[in-house]
Amino acid sequence: MVVVDFSGNVVEGSLRPSSDTPTHLELYKAHPEIGGVVHTHSTYATGFAQAGKPIVAYGTTHADYFYGDVPCTRSLTKAETEDYEKNTGVVLNETITDAVAVPACLVKNHGVFAWGKNADEAVYHATVTEEVAKMAFLTESLAPHAERLPQHIADKHYFRKHGKNAYYGQKK
Repeated sequence: MVVVDFSGNVVEGSLRPSSDTPTHLELYKAHPEIGGVVHTHSTYATGFAQAGKPIVAYGTTHADYFYGDVPCTRSLTKAETEDYEKNTGVVLNETITDAVAVPACLVKNHGVFAWGKNADEAVYHATVTEEVAKMAFLTESLAPHAERLPQHIADKHYFRKHGKNAYYGQKK
């Protein structure tokens, strides 16, 4: 792993930083609550990204981790591809409404970006994104007109695990 500062300068490590570093920097600068970012091209979630579709919250597993759909950005314009990696971060920031409640976003025609308070949590959120994408794909395949999870059930599942009155699971 290569550690860089907010200007993209290498602080630690002997390898080149990721080519996606400018995207990550845009996320870090806009969302101080983010401490780690992961970018994947996992099969199902990337399928949704390539289709330009959000991952709809159909069930309680989704609601346990995301407060709403996992959104998908717009495509970059031709002009925006001149500074591709930075502008990927720009379109992510245009799309993200709450980086804590929905810790992932699809980039249209591209793949998944997920984040968390640290790198481990970012990897976890990327993994969960792929799993809920699989479930959504199966749901849409079996029932093309499936209805999203009712909001009152989504609220119950999300808030019993997150927030000041959370009670689900073990105490840390």
